[in-house]
Amino acid sequence: MDTEFAYCACQPGVEPALKAEVAARQSGWTFAFSRPGFVTFKLPAPTSPERFEPVRLTFARTIGLSYGRVEAPSPDPLSLAARLWEHEATRGLTASGPLALHVWARDNDLPGENSIEPGPTAETLAAVAAIRDAAPAGALVDRSEGGEKAPPPDKAATTGKGSIKVALDIAMVEPNQWWIGAHALRSRIDRWPGGVPRLELPGHAVSRAYLKMQEGLRWSALPAQRGDLWVELGCAPGGASQALLEAGMSVVGVDPAEVDPVIATHAKFEHLRARANEIAVDEITDADWIAADINCAPQYTLDGVERLVTNSSTHVRGLLLTLKLISLNLARPDVVADTIARVRSWGFTDVRTRQLAHNRREYCLAAMRTRSQRRVKRSGGARKLEGDKRDVGDRGDRKRAGKAD
Repeated sequence: MDTEFAYCACQPGVEPALKAEVAARQSGWTFAFSRPGFVTFKLPAPTSPERFEPVRLTFARTIGLSYGRVEAPSPDPLSLAARLWEHEATRGLTASGPLALHVWARDNDLPGENSIEPGPTAETLAAVAAIRDAAPAGALVDRSEGGEKAPPPDKAATTGKGSIKVALDIAMVEPNQWWIGAHALRSRIDRWPGGVPRLELPGHAVSRAYLKMQEGLRWSALPAQRGDLWVELGCAPGGASQALLEAGMSVVGVDPAEVDPVIATHAKFEHLRARANEIAVDEITDADWIAADINCAPQYTLDGVERLVTNSSTHVRGLLLTLKLISLNLARPDVVADTIARVRSWGFTDVRTRQLAHNRREYCLAAMRTRSQRRVKRSGGARKLEGDKRDVGDRGDRKRAGKAD
């Protein structure tokens, strides 16, 4: 079904950056409506979900077509669901076959504030149940096929019953106001309702950086294997390193601050107590991957990484960097483009950026030498490892004192 409008879901507070990015990269889109975390645009011509292929935007968690909204006097999911299925757009979308169902509420706070993380809530789950109960027969695919449960990271958007092509998007912009949208399911990221993977912070995690690393790995599709060695710049207190260690990686953490004892005593973790710009290159020559999450301006992070990856003695395969938005000027399209160009100049031709759902005032940059590296992991052709390649605990204690990054 055709429409002239598109929506973007984003983190509250980055709407100006998103609008600037759309103006720079999506020719013909004009601003239409905005609430914190939800922005719509008028398109230059009507289009359908199957034909709509926007570019991936750094500050848009998910993008789809917008078909208007339904409202009720109160936030009653049963009343809203009944109005949803009476809407002309919903009937038109289901005419071509059953739809996956994606329901999410726009964020009111930054991730981690008030102990709330992005993802399903009691309200969205109640809405899902009401929508399914009110749905006409055959309008929606089974729950297990519709994106409401996270698929395996490399599972394609298909099922044993055939290809799932389109998701019905319900954005709960206000408690009593649901916006109707749709998007094609072309990748695993398109299967994340609201652009948020289904993740939970385990009770044993030492910090919420655990979630950022897990989401970064899922989004980036870096072909890391068990036993690979990661160097993490700005590792304290150790949440991201913990996620890597639990995935079977070895980690050298670089940070002058203390690391949680659970991480510091792990057999596959070594702590270099130094700033990112103080470590000697020969201390990380066997690194496969570099991650960084330093609470400094992006220039500092990039300078530290460049010094390591451009040295002829290192052979780093890829990067996963968190770049802080000290000010929204650092989110300008030209600044982000300059950052991508700089990383490419280091020999990483496949460079992508995304503000992850679990990021705060920051965004993630993933880089690999070539795009073909992503296909290696999916095809199963990655190099096989018998156990861990190395035991960083045998490399000696090179811990140094220093000040916090």
